[in-house]
Order: sequence, then C-alpha cells, then structure tokens
Amino acid sequence: MSSKAKRRQELQAALNSAMRDVSGQGVLYSLAVAERLGMNSTDLECLDHVSRGPVSAGRLAELTGLTTGAITGVIDRLEREGLARRERDAHDRRKTLVRALPAVTERVAPLFEPMERSAMAVLAKYRNEELALLLNFLNAARDAALAAMSELRALPEVSSRARRTKPKS
Repeated sequence: MSSKAKRRQELQAALNSAMRDVSGQGVLYSLAVAERLGMNSTDLECLDHVSRGPVSAGRLAELTGLTTGAITGVIDRLEREGLARRERDAHDRRKTLVRALPAVTERVAPLFEPMERSAMAVLAKYRNEELALLLNFLNAARDAALAAMSELRALPEVSSRARRTKPKS
C-alpha cells in the first residue's frame, strides 16, 4: 500500500473514531437532558425534529429511522407531557402534523444551551467554505446512518437465548 493510501486509511479511521466519540457524547448529553425532563431519549430526539417546525408522523419516522408504530407512541407521550400536539394540515386536511408547544422553549431549550454554546464556539473557528464542507459531510453522514438503520432493521432478530449462549470452543 502506498504511503498516500495508508495516510488516507488512517485519516478515515481517525474520522470514524471521532464521529463515534461525538455521537456518543451527544447520546449521553441527550440522555442527561431526558433524565432531567423525566422522559426517554427517543422521545427527546423526536421532539428535536418537531421543534424545528411542524412535521407529519410519517416524515418524523423517515427522519429518525423509527417505525410509524413507534412514532405514534412517541407523539402520544409528547402530547401527554404538554410538549407537542397533533393538528390538521391547513393545506391537506387528510394529513396530521405534529407541532411543538411553547413548553419546549420554556422547559427543554434551556437544557441544551450549554451544548449549543460549545458547538457555536467550535464552529466560529472555521471559514464559510469549511463550514459548507462540514455541513455537506454531516448531511451525508446522517443519510448514511439512516440507511444503516434500515439495514440493521432488515437483519434477522437474534433471540435472547442465542445472545446468552456462548459459542462452543
């Protein structure tokens, strides 16, 4: 392998590791926020999408990689917590949208302020062209993660008995 190819392989491995680290820290931060709010982290992640603007349940399923059945439960819980509500789409009455309620700004947003401040401080160090590159990369990485979720869901389930059974030597 050429030194150039080896360097590229090393950089890709380092970036993959760094993405896993950032993802892990994001998950742990979200878990801490969810715990403070008395909710689960899946509901909190879905609420993040809803808080960016009204979204249909189907679109929320697409954005998260969750099943539509799981999304129904998420929306039910968000409504019970007073964080979101279902409403008819003004342009297509057959469609229902999920909208964030003011409680999100009051109760949830302040808990994300430390993370947002930290992220903005990091992003401030980059030129516009670099920010555009990072945005392109992150959008592609998100799409790849959703594809990986679909692939994972298509794999056969491993029974709990099989998980507990040790392989024979």
